Amino acid sequence: MKILICSDTHRVNDNFYKVLEDVSPVDLIIHCGDAEGTECEMEAIAGCDFEVVSGNNDFFTILPKERILDIKGNKILVTHGHYYSVSAGYERLAEEAAARGCNMAFFGHTHLPYMGEMNGVFLVNPGSLTYPRQFGRVPTYVIMEVDEQGEAHFTQCSLAKEE
Repeated sequence: MKILICSDTHRVNDNFYKVLEDVSPVDLIIHCGDAEGTECEMEAIAGCDFEVVSGNNDFFTILPKERILDIKGNKILVTHGHYYSVSAGYERLAEEAAARGCNMAFFGHTHLPYMGEMNGVFLVNPGSLTYPRQFGRVPTYVIMEVDEQGEAHFTQCSLAKEE
């Protein structure tokens, strides 16, 4: 199973469309919030299942603030992250995910890519496809591949800057 994880597109979807073209086919897209009203447009072009949560800039939305997904035995908390103060650290998010029996948590908000383990929970922030904040400011996303045994493998990916 191949999954595209992205976040923080902020109503500017050109890079999302480019990534989708580059990595397709995928079985699932997980968007960690701040689509800013373009989630229906993104879902329509996705060609696969599409899960999205609301972010701090998704005003007047009916999107859920978080989801718990089960992907081949991996229980994943998907959230934007602002409710867990991820800009100040990932401890609260890791504690909440563990308390809910999740072995993974996917989030955005900081626009900084991150993958690491904390309190027995594997944390994934794909960064931002539109407004990256890390050194070099290259748009990033993550590809998650889950094998037949349910083991997840992650690849942090980036878009080359066009001159």
